[in-house]
Amino acid sequence: MTFDDPRIGRLITLIKAAGHPPPGRGRIALALAMGAMCHLIFAIAVLSMMTAMFFGLSESFGTVPWPWAALANAALIVQFPLLHSFLLSKPGTRIITRLIPGPHGGTLSTTTYAIIASLQLAALFLLWTPSGIIWYRAEGLPLVVLCIAYASTWLLLIKASFDAGAEVQSGALGWMSLLGKIKPVFPEMPTRGLFRHIRQPIYVAFALTLWAVPFWTPDQLALAISYTAYCLLAPRLKEKRFEQRYGDAFDRYRDSVPYVLPKLSPSKEPKDGANPAQ
Repeated sequence: MTFDDPRIGRLITLIKAAGHPPPGRGRIALALAMGAMCHLIFAIAVLSMMTAMFFGLSESFGTVPWPWAALANAALIVQFPLLHSFLLSKPGTRIITRLIPGPHGGTLSTTTYAIIASLQLAALFLLWTPSGIIWYRAEGLPLVVLCIAYASTWLLLIKASFDAGAEVQSGALGWMSLLGKIKPVFPEMPTRGLFRHIRQPIYVAFALTLWAVPFWTPDQLALAISYTAYCLLAPRLKEKRFEQRYGDAFDRYRDSVPYVLPKLSPSKEPKDGANPAQ
C-alpha cells in the first residue's frame, strides 16, 4: 500500500483541503460542528456495540417491563436495517440532502447519514432491555480465545471499511469537503483489498462480530440470527444500485469475485482502469 493507492490518495487530498480552509466563518463553523457531532456519536455507537455484544447484551440501560420488552427489543432490531436501507435509496438520499437547511445539505449528506446510522446503533445497544438469562459465560482459555476472535472480527471490519472508503464509512467526507470548500469525491466501485476476495466484506465482517462473543444469551442469539440474515440479504439491494451505476464494470467484477465466501485459489489484483477501485 503506497501513496499512489487511491484509498490513501483520497484521504490525503481531503485532509489537505480541510487543513487549509478558504474563508467563510459560517461554513467553517457548520463543518466543524457536524464533524464533531458525527465522530462523537460514531464513537459512542461503536463502543456501545462492542461492549454490549461482548457481554451478550446482558448489560444495557433498557428498562421496559417484560413481556413488553420483547416488542421493544424487536423494534430496536428492525429499526436499523429498515431505515438504513431506505436512506440509501433515491428517495432516502433526497431526504438526507434536505435535512440540513441551506445550500450545504448535499455536501454534508455522507456526514448526516453517518450521524443517523450511529444514532440508530447507539439506540439499539444502549436501550436494549436484557432478558437476564445467561446461557454461557466463557472463562479461562476459552475466554482468551474468544476475546482474540472477537477483536479479530473487529479488525476485519475496520479493514473492510477502509477498503470501501474510510472517508465515506466514517462520515468524514461530507464535513471535510465542506470545510475545504471542495466537491465531495466519492470512491469508485471497490475492488481492492478484501474486495478482491469477496464482494461484501463489510457485511461479512459485521456478521462475524455477532458470533465471536464470549457471552451467550437469548438476546445475543436473536440479534445474531436477525442481523446475519440482514447481512446476507441486504447487499442484494446494494448490488442492484452498483449494477445501475457501474454497468459492465460491475458485471465483470461480479462474475469473477464471489458474494460472501472467498474462493480457495487467490484472486489477482485488478489493474488500474480495468475495474474502478474504491
